Amino acid sequence: MKKVDAYIETIKEEMNCHTVFTLGGVGIKESVVATLIITTVVFLVGLIVTSGLRVENPSRRQLAVESFVLWLEGFYANTLGEKGRRYAPYMMTIACYVAIANIFDIFGMKPPTKDMNCTAALAIMTIVLVQYAGIRARGVKGWIHSFVEPMPAMLPMNILELFIKPVSLCMRLFGNVLGAFVVMSLVQGLTKFILPVPFALYFDFFDGLIQVYVFTFLSSMYISEAVE
Repeated sequence: MKKVDAYIETIKEEMNCHTVFTLGGVGIKESVVATLIITTVVFLVGLIVTSGLRVENPSRRQLAVESFVLWLEGFYANTLGEKGRRYAPYMMTIACYVAIANIFDIFGMKPPTKDMNCTAALAIMTIVLVQYAGIRARGVKGWIHSFVEPMPAMLPMNILELFIKPVSLCMRLFGNVLGAFVVMSLVQGLTKFILPVPFALYFDFFDGLIQVYVFTFLSSMYISEAVE
């Protein structure tokens, strides 16, 4: 029983987001440090793969990168629709960040998406962009009028939806990442070293990428609804 209690305490400790260091009296959490590492790596990789671009006789690396970017842009453009196509780069950026963040555990660091502050920030940014897209596409009057569509009686529900959508995006991503972490901790604690490997491949890669798809797909649908 003591071992079980100790193991539960270990899981609780791992679930907490600790302060790594203090800067100007402000505590910098693990999720912030992980985010800085991810953005730095993505920035450096972007510089490397885009160096030496040529219009004529492009290299295989350039062709591979261009094919991947065009495929990813086309994927989100189809969901966003013609009027929302301009927001595809945002979706691509969020997808890259969340994908790397969800598999960050394999590098021995806590995924930043295991911190609700991180998922809440992503959700708030997305919903703000959704409202901006709606105002840009329909104008301020059209955006305000959308709250009484399809009938004035829907006004309370449409206003409530402004808060439901970001909470849904935040909790869905946070809950799935945290749930995968708890399951993997239980598997590692109850089995040998080799057995958790296939579970890690599923939860860290397959399930992590599924969460990328769900988060960005729902975000794209919200934008598409706002601009159409």
